[in-house]
Amino acid sequence: SIKMDLLHSNGVLIIQHLQRDYRAYQDFLNFMSHVGDPRNIFSIYFPLWFQLNQVVGTKMIWVAVIGDWFNLIFKWILFGHRPYWWVQETMIYPNQSSPCLEQFPITCETGPGSPSGHAMGSSCVWYVMVTAALSYTVRWKDKSAVTLHRLTWSFLWSIFWIIQISVCISRVFIATHFPHQVVLGVFAGILVAEAFEHTPAILTASLRMYIKTNLFLFIFALGFYLSLKLLDIDLLWSVPKAKKWCANPDWINIDTTPFAGLVRNLGALFGLGLGINSEMFITSCKGKNSCKISFRILCIAASLATLQLYNFVKIPTHTEYLFYILSFCKSAAVPLTVVALVPYCVHSLMRTTEKKLN
Repeated sequence: SIKMDLLHSNGVLIIQHLQRDYRAYQDFLNFMSHVGDPRNIFSIYFPLWFQLNQVVGTKMIWVAVIGDWFNLIFKWILFGHRPYWWVQETMIYPNQSSPCLEQFPITCETGPGSPSGHAMGSSCVWYVMVTAALSYTVRWKDKSAVTLHRLTWSFLWSIFWIIQISVCISRVFIATHFPHQVVLGVFAGILVAEAFEHTPAILTASLRMYIKTNLFLFIFALGFYLSLKLLDIDLLWSVPKAKKWCANPDWINIDTTPFAGLVRNLGALFGLGLGINSEMFITSCKGKNSCKISFRILCIAASLATLQLYNFVKIPTHTEYLFYILSFCKSAAVPLTVVALVPYCVHSLMRTTEKKLN
């Protein structure tokens, strides 16, 4: 406990240093925090990659969902505090002279802080993207191509680490995480992504397999929560702390609670399974048009545009259980749209155009 308090106090000093010396970079750091938001995986990265390479897109969703599920379990086990409330409650500072940490609209996360979900989600998904890109160049055999591969390898991994370090600094800057929490998140995300490099079964999973996986993840998480609740251990202990010490009550969002993330990810996985095993996907993405560059570009553009419209769909938050149900449905609609609905509409449009030209 004393060692953890010292670790936290050192982390607070780092946060104060960042907030004092990096004021000019505030907008950039806030932007990088948004870049690391796991929700961007489903609304930006996945639509781009799935139309370019379905294997990579499928792996990306699995890595994001399983990685975030492990993040939730780790958060519940580690009981990690967040800086913006820890400084208000710790007894380590004499005469109650606790440091003053500035808060921002994205500071008041309500779940436990360790490991960082943003850092973990960012590292696992970018790891998948970098390894996928390098898989194309590793096949080159001639000498000049090998040199190009090495340069590409250095460039892409440099970009990877620049993004991860920026995301980590941004999460520490806004007083949402301590430094050790973001470091743990990055390496945990890499481990999850690397594990899925050796799990080819996900690429041929049936709808039944998706449903079974969803049920297992949900039942395990709920069972873990209820089991510890019977032992008088409240795994939602962080929510009242967030509400108590957040500088602005309007910054508290039910979307950041542990169960909200779980439901959102389970919905995305179910939507992917439903889409990949649908007739619309087989007709469009397995047909002759699927190899055309024009088909893929149209699918990417239409998917990104459609998903932006989903942002205008606001889920009511007055009833918690209704919020979870609607959040599951909205999350399932995202991969279903990218995988089945949009490609099928584009395929039908191209087929109609070809018939008219003939």
